[in-house]
Amino acid sequence: MEKVLEKLNQLESGQVGIIIYSQVKQEILLSLNKGLLVPLASAAKVAMAFCIVKLVEERHFEWTDIVEEILLNPKEDSKEVYPHFQGRENLALQDAVEVMIACHDSFVAERIVQFCGGWEMINNKIKSYFKHINITQNPRDLNNNGELSEMLELLRLIHQGYITNPNLWTPVINGLVRQRGEIEGIPSHFLNHMTGGLDNVIVDIGIMGEFFKNPLIFVLGAKELPNRYKEKLADEIITETMKLLYDEYINQEVKL
Repeated sequence: MEKVLEKLNQLESGQVGIIIYSQVKQEILLSLNKGLLVPLASAAKVAMAFCIVKLVEERHFEWTDIVEEILLNPKEDSKEVYPHFQGRENLALQDAVEVMIACHDSFVAERIVQFCGGWEMINNKIKSYFKHINITQNPRDLNNNGELSEMLELLRLIHQGYITNPNLWTPVINGLVRQRGEIEGIPSHFLNHMTGGLDNVIVDIGIMGEFFKNPLIFVLGAKELPNRYKEKLADEIITETMKLLYDEYINQEVKL
């Protein structure tokens, strides 16, 4: 983990935080600025999905319920990931949640939230579990944010939920698995994650490794960075950090 930390320390400006949790050891392996509050951008959709799962678990809704007036965001990649959903006017709730995560689709997110009771209800729901996570209608809103430590716990509960009750959590996991955030050098099936970003923010949260082979659960956030559309160094450092995290997972597997 020292190499991961050394790489992140190469960020010369801004604030950065990371938490890495070992499923096999049931403990945190690395924690840097765990209380850092970061804008989540699209990564907030994972918190939204957590709320929907809880509503289904409490029997307010069923995964087979139909969400009407579906509109897929043409600026996202659903045409490539879900070509069979193009032109659909409705989707089952489970499919809508999956698309929302896999394609970072804010249009689908809007329809899901309205179907399930509105933004205020969803935000209150997430705050009943995580008081420092705030969800807003506009994913680019800086108040659409969360504390890294709570995002780590959110992911840990999602992973554990899938292990113990896969039928309930499958739409969320399917979305994470199908999200097209590949990094060269890391097998795509070993990186199941959700990214989020703004002009000066990078967020990456997810599960590194095979689900049933002691994965590492991670959250990483950096803010107050130089404009990422003009300066690529921060993105390059984060990418290299993810590669080092993959190395840590592989070495863990070897030791086991």
